[in-house]
Amino acid sequence: MMIGYTVPEIRRLLAALFVRHHQPKHIWWWSRWRRRRQHQARLSHYKRRGYPLR
Repeated sequence: MMIGYTVPEIRRLLAALFVRHHQPKHIWWWSRWRRRRQHQARLSHYKRRGYPLR
């Protein structure tokens, strides 16, 4: 599971792809890794506070 794309994340991806000319494979890998970690952090946050997880 991952969180959805945010406007700042989309801006960062576009800037990295078109302005800075980084390798597309690395950029998409980083984005996927980051969103997956954010999802895990969100679940951990709710779990610690006793909220039911979906």
